[in-house]
Amino acid sequence: MNQLDIDILVDKATEYVGNTWPLYSFVTSNPLSGFEGRHFLQATQEAGDLLRAQMFPKAAVYKKALDSGAIAISEIKDMLREKGYSHSPEYSLELMTKKNPKGTEYKENALDRYMVKWLSSFMDEGLAEWEMPYKQEGFYQAWRKLAPYDDSLGIVRLTMIPKTSDDALKMLLDGLPEEVILKAFSQHLAALPGWTGYIKHRANNLKAWQQEAPIDLKDYLAVRLWANKKLGFGLVHKDISDNTKDQTNELHYIWLMAWERSWQKELLQTLKKSDIGVSKSEDSIPDAQMVFCIDTRSELIRRHVELQGNYETFGYAGFFGIAMDYENPKNGLSQKACPPILESCYLVSENTKEDKEASKNHLDHKNEVRSSWNYFLKRMKNMLPSTFGFVEGSGFLYGLNLTARTLFSKTIYGWNNKNRNVYEALCTPDIHNSDYKESKNVSIPLTEKVAIVKSAFDLMGWKDFAPLVVFAGHGSHSANNPFGSSLDCGACAATPGRHNARMLAKLANDMEVREVLSKQHGVNIPESTYFMGAEHNTTTDEIVLFDADEPRSHHQALENLKINLKNAQISATQERLGRTKNSVSQAQLNASNWGETRPEWGLAKNASFVIGPRKLTQNHNLDGRCFLHSYEWQTDPEGKALEAIMQGPMVVTQWINNHYYFSTVDNDAFGAGTKTSHNITGKFGVVQGNGGDLKRGLPWESLYDEKDTPYHPPLRLTVVINAPLKRVNKILDKNESLKSLIANEWLHLIIMDPEKNDELLWKPNQLIWVKKKKNGANASLQYSKYEELSV
Repeated sequence: MNQLDIDILVDKATEYVGNTWPLYSFVTSNPLSGFEGRHFLQATQEAGDLLRAQMFPKAAVYKKALDSGAIAISEIKDMLREKGYSHSPEYSLELMTKKNPKGTEYKENALDRYMVKWLSSFMDEGLAEWEMPYKQEGFYQAWRKLAPYDDSLGIVRLTMIPKTSDDALKMLLDGLPEEVILKAFSQHLAALPGWTGYIKHRANNLKAWQQEAPIDLKDYLAVRLWANKKLGFGLVHKDISDNTKDQTNELHYIWLMAWERSWQKELLQTLKKSDIGVSKSEDSIPDAQMVFCIDTRSELIRRHVELQGNYETFGYAGFFGIAMDYENPKNGLSQKACPPILESCYLVSENTKEDKEASKNHLDHKNEVRSSWNYFLKRMKNMLPSTFGFVEGSGFLYGLNLTARTLFSKTIYGWNNKNRNVYEALCTPDIHNSDYKESKNVSIPLTEKVAIVKSAFDLMGWKDFAPLVVFAGHGSHSANNPFGSSLDCGACAATPGRHNARMLAKLANDMEVREVLSKQHGVNIPESTYFMGAEHNTTTDEIVLFDADEPRSHHQALENLKINLKNAQISATQERLGRTKNSVSQAQLNASNWGETRPEWGLAKNASFVIGPRKLTQNHNLDGRCFLHSYEWQTDPEGKALEAIMQGPMVVTQWINNHYYFSTVDNDAFGAGTKTSHNITGKFGVVQGNGGDLKRGLPWESLYDEKDTPYHPPLRLTVVINAPLKRVNKILDKNESLKSLIANEWLHLIIMDPEKNDELLWKPNQLIWVKKKKNGANASLQYSKYEELSV
């Protein structure tokens, strides 16, 4: 077999490897993204075999959902009958409790241990005090030079190992048919999906680390297959067949569909209670408008903010439409602050205000001292000559520190966060082209600034402006939490959205931008309107306003807003935590307690994405289960705004939903196990205990109340769009990838057609269920029927 054939087979096998994101930028994404071209049922069968994983909720989980009413008994009976089963629901549950083998026979644990040892050493990003030699030469070459000193494989001499990874694969695979080679590649990549997923992510996205220590999946396969042969294992694992497996999978799928259909009908019943046909009067401008991320946690706080006064809220992707990296003034490092599917076009940095130079210099000096002190402590703890003496000598002080963090964690949290927003007070954000350090551009062109602001208004269908407009990004606070970034803004690549919010506010306040918006696009922003950035802390529900530059004319409105936001925080935490007293105090304790395994639930319970006007969801308690994106179909006659929402936020929310789904149904294979036995490796990931695969999903505590009782109902995403059917069809005709996601049932799409007053579950060339409202009846949905829909 020639080298070209091997490269093609390696590329084909790696298509099914999902990305594992590092702890410092933990983005939720579909772990089966490589299978999205297949129907969900087929994909889960293939991936389940390959990964030896459970792909559907356990029968016990379905039983509890049935008992609680989350699965309507009529729905599961109808679904079983529709698929040709005469079983009762109870009997089908019994069939699903039978144990099925997980895919392939697998006994090569010694090989996994060997690979984990080498990968941990080579891919370390600064945690280890002693660096592995030869890393700059690449993984295969570094391993080849050092392998003779490792007796794990018995006697190994340098002359026994081929000089390159290409030579190794040619030698190991010579004479084998392509289908066997592809199967071998797929199985060996799937043996450690967390590690191979991080190799793929690092090769594609972390250029700095790739320059310092190059590694790719071909190198990984060459090392693994050579070690596999040396250990005497077979190249391909044997398949385990079972006649009942297909039927059991289909029963699981039927129950999942029944659960999802029950939720869809419940959601529609709620949404149909809204009267969105009544428009507000022209003079009913709110006192303030607030734009929150579409994140499910915003649903709660938006309701409580609206209850506090004459306030209007909107939902918009939390990166606020700015494809940017953010340069942190504390360390000078840049980090992605927009969705991973977007290329960063801009770099946003902090520019010191003219009258704040001295304060900024003082703050920078304090940060340098703190960084130097932390570096000194780390070196003293880790260096071999000082380790034992330092630990023994400082043990008493560390003991006092642990005691204080345990008994007075909330006080320490308040002290540490007292100056959290100092940079926002001393600096203003500046936006540059991503290569501005080379091109010396001071800022981006005015046309691009206008495009960013106009896009935000267009996607939300926003025309009327209050005197005060707040863009509220969100971030999470927690202590001793390796997965802390997973609780930040997913639209900002798992970083807080505060920087994007401040940047958009500055652009919207720019008088030149406003002038162009008015003259060329008919978007008239009143002179009295002031835009401001803010941050919603999702752990405590506190909303911090970045008001250092507030105009005097808005002082009283801001003071009133601060009071009402404080009241909203109290009522929101009461609802979320189920406490009537000291709810804010408890939320702050959750954020500061270093022993808290569940500071907040994150996006658990997410099940739907609603694209429509706020009136569709306003005054309804959706229990934090819905992403909410503002959209007005009347202001988008060509469908461009809707298309952008479907191409971006809809795809990202599908990633989030599937990550939560698979982490829940098999937390060992797709999640992260329990936090109580996590160990950080290489600064970028965690392993369970003292080794094993890199954990690539969400911790058990973020998903479960107790065993077999998930807090997160594992359902696929249901997208509800309030727009004419013909408009949605036109968009799907233009975007085959979107149509494929829906047709292959990675998500469900319900169209609430405002022109026909219909609700349709979209399925190409298949039966769809339709819920109609009888003439003259406003309260509820009356009957259902089936009809053919072809797109």
